[in-house]
Amino acid sequence: MRHIPNILTLGNLFCGCLGIAAIFNAKPEAAFLLTLCSLLLDFLDGLSARLLHAYSETGKQLDSLADMVSFGAVPGFTLYTLFFMGTSSSDMEPGLLTVGQHFMFLVTLFSALRLAKFNVDTRQKNYFIGLPTPANTLMIMPMPLILSQDTLGLGPLISHPVFLLAFTCISSWLLVAEIPLIALKFKTWRWSANQPQYTLLIFSAISIALLGLAAPMAIIVFYLILSLLFPPEKSIEL
Repeated sequence: MRHIPNILTLGNLFCGCLGIAAIFNAKPEAAFLLTLCSLLLDFLDGLSARLLHAYSETGKQLDSLADMVSFGAVPGFTLYTLFFMGTSSSDMEPGLLTVGQHFMFLVTLFSALRLAKFNVDTRQKNYFIGLPTPANTLMIMPMPLILSQDTLGLGPLISHPVFLLAFTCISSWLLVAEIPLIALKFKTWRWSANQPQYTLLIFSAISIALLGLAAPMAIIVFYLILSLLFPPEKSIEL
């Protein structure tokens, strides 16, 4: 029983490896679904470790290594291929486009830094400091699907190299920014004690219903705003 969390973590890693293969085989739908599987397994390995009291240093390090692939390499490769898709209609210099395409892996580098900092940061028990790598990945992975379906007319924006460069810089900075962010942890079910969490869940449900694949970007922006309005470290002190 004590090996169940590690098995789930390895499942997360396996889905991340398959996600990279799907990206290079031009199957963004499969990559997105595999990312959702990684997110689910990442949640379940932590839950099972708590329920089974199966904490270990090996499990902690294994979880970070799996997350580095699923939520570090996968979004980096996704942005890399997305940038390539938008270069054909760009009037930027070919040399700058080449540099820009490789610049997309800045997300991967900062994801590694984020995961390393999280392992040694004792402040992040009841809230996050900086955007968690799964949340960042969930914001990135729908982008190729939005581009291919383009029901909201966002294709020209998402595929534009300048937008992708700016997005990558902001996304990478958010991973390591010293900004306390709300964690979806409920010690009680009372509205007064969990107002930001409930508000985020309600907003997320409405966004998914109205925006579809574009919802994760709106949700993350709202999540950041909520965390600034309701600083989690202050609510913990209260």
